[in-house]
Amino acid sequence: MTICEVFGSCVPNVSWTVNGEEISAHAVFSNAFALLLKLWRFNHPPLEYGVGDVPPVGSQLTPEYLLLVRNSLVSSSGNVLKDRNRIRLSAVVTASCPKPIFVDSFPKLKVWYRQHQACIAAPLSGLIPESSVHQLVEVLLTMIFRKINKGVQSSATSGSSSSSGPASEDSPLRPQLSAWDILEAVPYVVDAALSACAHGQVTPRELATGLKDLADFLPASLATIVSYFSAEVTRGIWKPALMNGTDWPSPAANLSNVEQHIKKILAATGINVPSLAAVNSPATLPLPLAAFLSLTITYKLDKVSQRFLNLAGPALESLAADCPWPCMPIVASLWTQKAKRWSDFLVFSASRTVFLHDNNAVVQLLRSCFTATLGLNTNLTTSRGGVAGLLGHGFDSHINGGISPVAPGILYLRVYRSVREIMFLAEEIIFLLMQSVREIVSGGVSKQTRGKLRKTKIGPVYGQISFDTAMTKVKLAASLAATLLWLSGGQCLIQCLLNETLPSWFISVERSALEKESEEIVSAFRGYALAYFAVSCGAFAWGVDSSSPASKRRPKILGQYFEFIASALDGKISLGCDSVVWQAYVSRFISLLVGCTPNWVVEMDVDVLMRLSKGLVQWSEGDLALVLLTTGGMNTIGAAAELIIESER
Repeated sequence: MTICEVFGSCVPNVSWTVNGEEISAHAVFSNAFALLLKLWRFNHPPLEYGVGDVPPVGSQLTPEYLLLVRNSLVSSSGNVLKDRNRIRLSAVVTASCPKPIFVDSFPKLKVWYRQHQACIAAPLSGLIPESSVHQLVEVLLTMIFRKINKGVQSSATSGSSSSSGPASEDSPLRPQLSAWDILEAVPYVVDAALSACAHGQVTPRELATGLKDLADFLPASLATIVSYFSAEVTRGIWKPALMNGTDWPSPAANLSNVEQHIKKILAATGINVPSLAAVNSPATLPLPLAAFLSLTITYKLDKVSQRFLNLAGPALESLAADCPWPCMPIVASLWTQKAKRWSDFLVFSASRTVFLHDNNAVVQLLRSCFTATLGLNTNLTTSRGGVAGLLGHGFDSHINGGISPVAPGILYLRVYRSVREIMFLAEEIIFLLMQSVREIVSGGVSKQTRGKLRKTKIGPVYGQISFDTAMTKVKLAASLAATLLWLSGGQCLIQCLLNETLPSWFISVERSALEKESEEIVSAFRGYALAYFAVSCGAFAWGVDSSSPASKRRPKILGQYFEFIASALDGKISLGCDSVVWQAYVSRFISLLVGCTPNWVVEMDVDVLMRLSKGLVQWSEGDLALVLLTTGGMNTIGAAAELIIESER
């Protein structure tokens, strides 16, 4: 930030010679600015900012947030830190400047950042005619469109900036101004250029070449170009660009190959890929996306351009992925023609966009994760499943001499951050978990022998597999379900699971029925699976002890859930699920609490624990009720003693 503030305020004729190479102030600024934006995750969609137990601060990662992290390290430097990385970082930060730093310390950066936010929030406005910014816009347009006649230049300027006329012939082609001044004018320049292209006053090739000249003049301007195009795509006010090979580049030569590769990558999931053959010919892209794509294609694939392609590339990928199908396959097709060595990555990125616009495809991918992990697509006694089945060997395009199907777990790891609607996932994951339990029992135990099994039978072997083997599979399914839920929504989704989804599931009589089974063993296994699932989710979100900050929220959330269970045991809430499922769930859930997470029990209300114990006694689970009360601490010792006395009468 300091380097950007200082060197961004220097005029470009200030330069230094390092190892025989002349370096300008603009070059120093652009390199520092590109690094700052990468630290800021400038080119990532907002949903990727909050993952797992790291919720987003504010709306997204920002320069203010980076400074808050830095200042927190300064303030904690005098404290005893257990994390070795934090100790190292704190020492480095304190050595550079031991005082807190705020964004107000960088006024030029702050002004640019406010303009960046305004550009995203609303269409450009506020350019005052004859102002210094307006004059600079004229100069920059003259520079990037110097090969176009003055009449076209004037029209291009009027597209957005309300130009009073073409720039003076005496205006220098390359303005000798600071980088911050140029960045302030860049959004208006890009807006004018895109407007001129939309009205046919500038050809697509001239637009791409002009923007490339602007980025070459001040490489840092690429960041502003990226933010402008990203914002304009979301507005939907631009007419589509025909990718016909005349005005804009055509993907036709490679589009069918991209489609076949996408289908091959997704082959293991059973998902239907929308046919690209049905796409209207020629293909179309939103005009800002087409312009951004054409700009990136003009870059050479060398070391000089690499740092800026690293900034623009991820932004292009996320922008194309957010646009309707098949924008990303079109982008992949065109970039594959330019850089064949990137084809595997581009096709893989295009394949994940199938899931971003279709919730049914996401559900099918989740189903494939369960099938692969549990080995349900083959004989239960021979299939390995497990993590190997879920993740395979990662993404390897060289297996069997070409692109190979990708394991569903790898696909989900690439997709889950971008799934827009996550609240439906909890119910879907429970449904898939219940289906998996039924398939585990039905696939491994014959229908004639399933009736012989009881939840107290542990050792003997019935049918094809033993009770232990089936239970191991059920635990694996529950662990996978909890992992998928935690990845998808973090603490927010798990809190919703315990406060809303699970209670609704037990109360409802429709989806919780799940093709009603007459065998108690299937219902019992379902209860066990839900218990392991719920406890695992809680452990992911709030930990099993009190060492993490998240554990402070645990008593309130779990207290509400325990109250629901106790009220159902008291008969105050009518349940619609199978009674065997409910009894198996509550018994195993409490067993896991007292055996694995006793701190959770201590945090609960004494009255709730006593009501739970009474419900267990009614089910002839007196031993478990006693363990629950003794785990509750000193406040429940009296109730435990009373339970012992009553049991001996």
